[in-house]
Amino acid sequence: MKAKATLKQIAKELNVSVSTVSKALNDSPEISEQTKVKIKEYAKLKNYKPNVIGLNLKNRKTKTIGVIIPNILNSFFAKVFSGIEKVADKKGYNVITCISNESLEKEIHTLEMLSNGTIDGFILSVSEEAQKLQDYSHFSAIINDGTPIVMFDRIADEVECDKVVVDDFDSALNSTQHLIDLGCKNIALISSVDNLSVGKLRADGYLKALKDNSIPVNDNIIIRTDSEEDMKSKIDAIFDHKIDGIFALEENDSVAALRMSLKKGFKVPEDISIIGFADGILASRRLSPSLTTVSQHGIEIGEVAAKKLIERLEESEDETSNYETIVIKTKLKERESTRKK
Repeated sequence: MKAKATLKQIAKELNVSVSTVSKALNDSPEISEQTKVKIKEYAKLKNYKPNVIGLNLKNRKTKTIGVIIPNILNSFFAKVFSGIEKVADKKGYNVITCISNESLEKEIHTLEMLSNGTIDGFILSVSEEAQKLQDYSHFSAIINDGTPIVMFDRIADEVECDKVVVDDFDSALNSTQHLIDLGCKNIALISSVDNLSVGKLRADGYLKALKDNSIPVNDNIIIRTDSEEDMKSKIDAIFDHKIDGIFALEENDSVAALRMSLKKGFKVPEDISIIGFADGILASRRLSPSLTTVSQHGIEIGEVAAKKLIERLEESEDETSNYETIVIKTKLKERESTRKK
C-alpha cells in the first residue's frame, strides 16, 4: 500500500507553500485554475487523503457523532444504531460506535477519549452500572465542556440534555390492561431489568393496571431481578401458582416466559397469554407460537436522536433552544401468544 502524502510533502515537491496546497485542494478562489489542477493531480498521484479533523479545526467541527450503546447483543440497540446511521449519512456526518458493556468505567473512558477533538457530540444509552450507582457526573462534565449529548431509552433525569424515550409506563399499563381485557386475572410479571430506569417504569405500569382493575398484587408471581441469570433461576417458581397471563419486560424475559410455559405443558395462548417487550426477529419469526410484543420503534428512536443532535450541533449560539425530551409512542403487535378478544 502506498504511503499517504502530506500537505508539507506536496508543497515541497511542487515548490509552493503549504498554504497554497491547502487552498488549492479546497478550491479557493485565491488560487489560479492552472495551479489547482496541477496540485490536485499531484495529490491524487501521491495518494493524498485530507485530514477531516484538521480541515475543520477552524470551526471545531469534525462532522462525526459518537454513539455509545450498553450491549451489542440486544436487537433493540442494533435497530437504534441503524436509525442513527441513516440520518447521519444523509446529513453528511460520520459515526463512531463504542460499547460500554454496561460498565461505568468504560463509559467514562469512552466519553473522555472521544470528546478530545474526535467527535462533535454523543448519542448514548446509559450503562447498567451507572444507573445502579446513580453516578452521572461524567455526562454533566462533558456537556459543561461544550459537547452536546442526546440520551435515548435509558436516561438520567438528573442530567440536563436532550432525551428520546418510549412511553415505558403507559405501554406497560396498556399491555397489562390488554391481558386483563382478554380475561386474564392472574398475570405474572417477569423482569431482568429492574435495576434500569426502563424496567422500573414498566413494572410501575403493570402495577397501576392491576390497581385500576382492583386486582390484588400477588408477589408470588412477580419476578423483579437485575440479571438474566437471576431471572432464569426464579422463573420456574411462578408456575407453582395459578397464572393465566404473563407480562415480560425485556426480550430475553419474553423468550424465557414462552419457553417455560410450553415446557410446563401449558398451551399458549389457550392456557396462558404472553406479552413481552421484544421486537426482534426472534420474537416474530423464530418462536412458535410467535410472541405478541410491545414494539419499541428502535429505528425511529435512532432517527429522532440523530436529527436532534445534528440540529443542536448546527444551531448558532444566539438561537440555542431549551433541552427537550421526545417521547416515541410504542405499539402493541399482536401475534400468536395472546388470545383474540
